[in-house]
Amino acid sequence: MKINEVSKRTGLPISTLRFYERKKLIPDEFVKRDENNYRIYSEEIVEFLDDVKALLSVDFSIEELSLLVNQQLNLSYEVKKNMVEQKIKEIEDIQKRLRKSKKFLSAILEGKAKFQTKC
Repeated sequence: MKINEVSKRTGLPISTLRFYERKKLIPDEFVKRDENNYRIYSEEIVEFLDDVKALLSVDFSIEELSLLVNQQLNLSYEVKKNMVEQKIKEIEDIQKRLRKSKKFLSAILEGKAKFQTKC
């Protein structure tokens, strides 16, 4: 499929797709060129880009994702594993803070928190 179809199916602007390619975030296996040099994307690119969007939503940077998917960099499994484990730890820390905040806000609503504003 052409880039405009990928854009429609993923909700990503064409400019974002081209940016991802420049940053080596989209592996070559998902993109070929036709006889007119137009990009032709495989069907699997949609699921891949959905995964990219999910990872970006948990604060992976474009650079981090590029390191994970770019096979030409030859990063070891251990390096990639450590990156993912670190991100999991960051997510768990955020979840812990969110649970604490939720508990505090519930206490405010129940009138059990010592807080200046009564709800």
